[in-house]
Amino acid sequence: MPEGSTPALNRFNVRPMSPIELAAAALGLANILLIIRRSVWNFPVAVAMVALFALLFWQQKLYSDALLQLFFIAANVYGWWAWKRNTLGGDALVVRSMSARQSALWIGFALIATALWGHMMATKTDASYPYWDASILMLSMAAQIIMARRYVENWHWWIVVNLLSIPLYVIKGLSLSAGLYGVFLVLAIVGLVEWRKAEARQI
Repeated sequence: MPEGSTPALNRFNVRPMSPIELAAAALGLANILLIIRRSVWNFPVAVAMVALFALLFWQQKLYSDALLQLFFIAANVYGWWAWKRNTLGGDALVVRSMSARQSALWIGFALIATALWGHMMATKTDASYPYWDASILMLSMAAQIIMARRYVENWHWWIVVNLLSIPLYVIKGLSLSAGLYGVFLVLAIVGLVEWRKAEARQI
């Protein structure tokens, strides 16, 4: 390689995986598997996971993603309480579907919130990819609330969040996070199928 040339591998700012990222990824996988099984124990695992991701994303100037993790802590506490009140004898959750009107309202709210938050982050901070990051924030917040309220459609939202997150984390050099969200994408599809089956068994 000629002196002074730049290796192609640096194009996406690839860096070694940090212990924080590794631990958060492991907890993330455990969390999703517990959600698919409709186990209330996904919530304490999620709290530990998002605390680590908050630190990681703040270091990367993905401020919306970092703030999202703080929201997740509160949402998981609420979800733990809500799921405990709606289980079938053990830890398995009773699930339900949203109406078309509910879905439309949630989508409209998410789009407006993304535009407003993205504009603020773009004009008031040095955030990296502010609108892209804001879309992940707002869609994830909506998905988490919908999940806590036991709606099957939460998996549709998580699928979209994962599709948005993977390329952003690749660009930011968060290779393990990108890979984790790739696994999340597959698991979200599995979760959707499993929750639909569970809903059908409840009828």
